[in-house]
Amino acid sequence: MIRHPLATRLIRRVEAVTLAVIIVTAGALWAFVALASEMLEGDLHAFDEAILLALRNPDDPADPIGGGAVEIAMRDLTALGGVTVLALISLTVLSVLLLKRQSASALLLSAAISGGLAVSTVAKSTFSRPRPDLVPHGVDAATASFPSGHSMMAAVTYLTLAVMLTRIERQSAVRALYVAVAALVTILIGASRVYMGVHWPSDVLAGWTLGAAWALGLWLLARHLARRGRIEPEEPCDA
Repeated sequence: MIRHPLATRLIRRVEAVTLAVIIVTAGALWAFVALASEMLEGDLHAFDEAILLALRNPDDPADPIGGGAVEIAMRDLTALGGVTVLALISLTVLSVLLLKRQSASALLLSAAISGGLAVSTVAKSTFSRPRPDLVPHGVDAATASFPSGHSMMAAVTYLTLAVMLTRIERQSAVRALYVAVAALVTILIGASRVYMGVHWPSDVLAGWTLGAAWALGLWLLARHLARRGRIEPEEPCDA
């Protein structure tokens, strides 16, 4: 079969992007495993303590740096990773997909977020790491500490939502904006958990890596299913 040169270049570009995503996904999973191993061996203790204390007044560990305005902002950011907010935003994007008659994509999105929540729950139960007791907690936290559920579910939800929205968006600049905003919000939520003293920094790093791997895996699965005609095809991207 003879292909047009432009079509050949596009196919090679798609294959290169897919390969890059596979490599990044594998790297994220490796990073999570490495963090988990180091955490179990106790090698992250000094690192975790140093960062947690750096965010506190040296004379009063109960006083986070930055003052009251920063504390309020961090509480607001933490709320963005809570179940209620994530559920509302997810339902909104699901509604958009359904209105665009992307029912198969909506089903895939629901399964991806539900599966991510299940993985987060199992991981917390498996490692059962206690919450930091080095500084007072700025918000209530009841479950185990590793990995950070807020950080992981923020990565799973916001990055997955961004992935699904890029599939129905034609403008490349808007696609990039979706991903950039999702990544920024995910980073800020994780940082807020450390600032509030409810997670060790390594908990957040583990949540980010595992959540990012899950979202990237979803992107690969969506592309594979679209090629097989199992879900709606991705909109062609305008230059």
